[in-house]
Formats: sequence, structure tokens, C-alpha cells
Amino acid sequence: MRPLIRAVIDSHALHHNLSVIRARARGARVIAVVKANAYGHGLANTALALGEADALAVARIEEALALRAAGIGARIVLLEGVFSSAELDEAVYEKLDLVVHDASQLELLERSPEAARLPLWLKIDTGMNRLGFAVQEFGSVLARIHTLNPAPEELRLMTHLSCANEREDEVTRAQLRRFREVTHGLGYEVSIANSAAIFGDVPTGCDWVRPGLTLYGASPFADCSAESLGLKPVMTLMSSVITVRRVARGESVGYGGNWVAERDSLIAIVAAGYGDGVHRSLAAGARVLVNGARVPLAGRVSMDMLAVDVSGLDGVRVGTPVVLWGEGLPVEETAQHAGTIAYELLCSVSPRVPLELR
Repeated sequence: MRPLIRAVIDSHALHHNLSVIRARARGARVIAVVKANAYGHGLANTALALGEADALAVARIEEALALRAAGIGARIVLLEGVFSSAELDEAVYEKLDLVVHDASQLELLERSPEAARLPLWLKIDTGMNRLGFAVQEFGSVLARIHTLNPAPEELRLMTHLSCANEREDEVTRAQLRRFREVTHGLGYEVSIANSAAIFGDVPTGCDWVRPGLTLYGASPFADCSAESLGLKPVMTLMSSVITVRRVARGESVGYGGNWVAERDSLIAIVAAGYGDGVHRSLAAGARVLVNGARVPLAGRVSMDMLAVDVSGLDGVRVGTPVVLWGEGLPVEETAQHAGTIAYELLCSVSPRVPLELR
């Protein structure tokens, strides 16, 4: 029996999006970001489907180890690096690429005779003020990297843009200027562009790009859809109607009674709630698809259920399919009604929601 709620993962859409990103990347190699359970899409299965990517990226070593345990031998970039000698030993054993962004990580490398076996990515903080060495200390850090004995066989440079999703933003221009000034003439390969920079045509001059959200078929911009960028949704969060009831004019639905029927209405109860990752903050005006038709929420999302007004729709009954977001209903639209971003909705899908791979 098919589960009431499930996240359908379209591997063909994933391949399509990767090909679109490659075309936009102008020859740069692609690091596919699969951290946070591949943005809710399933870590191992997504990584396997992205076998054509040049590398994978995760945030934490546990994610990298899970990929290796799943038999994935691809290059893996550990975006937050390591924080102990034990983690460094694991990184060496599993042949991971390490991002180095803090002095404590540099000290770990200086104490390790195995450091030369690790491809390193030296991260420069150009203005996001999150991870990375300040531009003023970059020169001394680079000198310490060069004095590692033995020296690393591979070294690349990277930074992260904080406002690339805001087109023509001065912050982005300033970050790029700082990065170019401090790295000019060094000749190292660099990685700068995230999804927004790739699709916003930010002139990063990257050798490696790091797409995340766009791989999964969502737009990083508030002013354009994923469809307009040529992308296809990879996840469709689907459920089913579990009962249909008639509500008389003037009666309320759901917790708090904040939705009141303005007419005699037909209300469908759907097996989906904040226990599954459908945010309780979804506001009036939010829509779902019932049998392909857009219908509005009726009342608050509860833990396991939500109600929708299907008045005027024919054929709605127990078992009728419902789309919460995905094919036919962009996740960005749902996120806007929830007062959040597509990233958070995708990452919020609960472990109790089974993934159905296609």
C-alpha cells in the first residue's frame, strides 16, 4: 500500500538541472552540494544520481562518512573542515578534500605528517563574516600552508558570496574585488560561485562552481521562477485526502477557529502537517494541488493534517492525491506563503516522510 505522504524524487529532473548548470558554468567544474541530506532529497541516493558531477560537497564529516559507507568514491569536499586529530585521520583515510578556514585547522595540519595527502581548499572571508581567513591574514596563512612538511599536493582557494541572490548588489562586487586583490597572480584554481552567482551571471571567473538549491530545481531569486531558469523540480511532496466533510456557513475549521466558512463549504482533510515538514506558518492564500487544481488552505496546519477548501471541485474523496509543493506548484511559492525560503522547506521534510525514487 502506498504511504499517505511521500516525497517523490525525480532523478531525471536532477540530471536535467545538472546539465543546465554545466551550460551556465562556462566550462567550470561542478561541485554538487549534497549537505543537509541533499537538501532533504536523500543523501546517498542523490549523490549516486549525481555521478556526473566533478565533486560532491558536504558540511560535516559525518555526511562524508555516510557517503563513503554507501560506496560512493567520488571526490568529496568537506566544507566546514575538521576539528580534531581523529577527524583529520578519518579525512585522510577516506580521501576527502578539506576546506581550511580557521587557525585551529591549520595547526592540526602542521602537526600531521599525513597533511600532504589531503587536497586543501583555503577559504578567504571576503565579507560574509562567517567562515574563512580575513584578507589581511591571508598572506601569512598561505605562507604557513607552503611550509607544511611535506607540502600539500593540491591547493585551491575559495570564498562565499553573501548577497549573490540580490542582483547587481554592491556587496557582491566588493567581495569579488577583495578576493581578486588578495589572490592576484597566485595562479591557484578558485571556487566562488554558488547557485545565485551561476544563474545571476556574476563574473566570478571560477574554475569550480558550487550549486546547491538549483540542482534541486528551485530558484535562488525572489524575482524569477525556477522554470524561467530552465530548471525542473526534483522533489514533489505528495499526500492524500483522508476524509471530506461539509462545513456550514459560519462554522470554523481547525485550531483556534481562525478560518470561518463564508458559505456552505466542502473541506478536504489531507494527511500532511508540520510533523512532516509542512510549516505551521503557512498563511491564508497558500495553495495546494488537489487533483491538479489549486485550492486554498482552510485554517491552521496541525501536526499531522491540514484542511483545504475544495468547494466546487468534483470527485474529491478519500485517496484523492494532493501536491504540497513540487511539480505544478513551485516550492518557492509555498515558501513565500510560509514566510521563509525554499531551502528551509526542502530541508524541513521529516524523516517520517518516505522518499520515493523515480
